Amino acid sequence: MVLPENFYKNRRLEKLVENQTTFTLEKAEMHIFETHQEAEQVLLKFNQPVLASMIQGKKIMHLQEMQAFDFLPGESIILPADETMCIDFPEANSTSPTRCLAMSISEEKIKNVIQKLNEKNTRPEGKEWAFMDYNFHFTNELAIHQILQRLLFIFTEQHPSKDLFADFMLQELIIRVLQSENHKIYNEQSMALQSSDRLAFVIQYIRSHLDQPLSVETLSKKAYMSESNFHRVFKSEMGVSPIEFINNERIKLATSLLHNSQRKIKEIYTECGFNSLSYFIRLFKKKKLLSPKEYQMKLKEQ
Repeated sequence: MVLPENFYKNRRLEKLVENQTTFTLEKAEMHIFETHQEAEQVLLKFNQPVLASMIQGKKIMHLQEMQAFDFLPGESIILPADETMCIDFPEANSTSPTRCLAMSISEEKIKNVIQKLNEKNTRPEGKEWAFMDYNFHFTNELAIHQILQRLLFIFTEQHPSKDLFADFMLQELIIRVLQSENHKIYNEQSMALQSSDRLAFVIQYIRSHLDQPLSVETLSKKAYMSESNFHRVFKSEMGVSPIEFINNERIKLATSLLHNSQRKIKEIYTECGFNSLSYFIRLFKKKKLLSPKEYQMKLKEQ
């Protein structure tokens, strides 16, 4: 994401750690936080549900019931009202500050959108749509990235109808996040398994070794199963074959890395464990409907 010129014209830099610039509309507030020096254990809390999305730099987030994790550009997290965040800024400095967007949205707005969604379209498994009661950390899909970029412009401009414009965009943002959350839950059923489960161990192994060669033979040995049985159990539990899952995880990693416009495609595909550039491009385009270069350029144009 890119901060619009209107933001820099009107904001005041009064603090070096989590300097806050706030734009308020009827159903939501947008806060831009900037940190210009290293800091640790900075506390932050909102009284409404919030979507936080990294713009520049790196944070280390400490949240309730979650292990500490790096929060990087192109990533977002959904937080409930009154959730206390404890944040470290290990790399922030005056020439390369950390910048983050935090969009607090009224619970009434969220409930209304979810109600409309349930009236028109239930989830694929027949359940009703609802925000989960846990923190949801995800890589922004292109559509979510574009909505956030558009909201940045709307909140910082002086258009008399910006409340109306923002209302439409917030509705789409909520729906997109819900669908992204549901997709993640579907594809990560292993998260509900106990850590001692053999399949959960394999999932963890895959995600930790995406840059290395991964085969069904190797994975089945780690699960202490025959290849045929491992393939059958994996597909039954996860809804996709082991190879499809590996490719999906590698494309997710590549999508995250492409948010850095300085990264080169030829570096990214090997870092994600692909042996062939042409295969990586073909698979990425099949899943994202854009080539890696087109996807990166699309992000850069926002």
